[in-house]
Amino acid sequence: MSNYNDRDLTFAAERAMHRAYAPYSKFKVGAALLCADGTVFTGCNIENASFGLTVCAERAAIFSAISFGYTEFVKIAIVGGPDGKIESICPPCGACRQVMTEFCGADFEIILWDGKSLSPLQRYRLEDLIPMGFGL
Repeated sequence: MSNYNDRDLTFAAERAMHRAYAPYSKFKVGAALLCADGTVFTGCNIENASFGLTVCAERAAIFSAISFGYTEFVKIAIVGGPDGKIESICPPCGACRQVMTEFCGADFEIILWDGKSLSPLQRYRLEDLIPMGFGL
């Protein structure tokens, strides 16, 4: 599977967060997506003056993986905070949850970290975060 454990995945998300472009909200987010074969894709939020064109970290990671031909995903770690300082958990927004529903299974795992505790990380299954999401 992968040499990435949950903590490694969270640290990869944190590294991605520091690459975020968030001049408007000042809220930086990073995500690290683990594919079934062990490959990891990261993403960060990228804002735009026209807020509707902003892309979240989670979608950036998922879309990057798909653009490289990856379609089987196991879990994603997400971190974020004001000016890149992680102060609490940063759950995915509704749009990102719906995108996850499109490309990930119900047992897809979402890992959140508050930046303080060493363990445990908070874990959620996708079906728990978006019950009755739109699907095929």
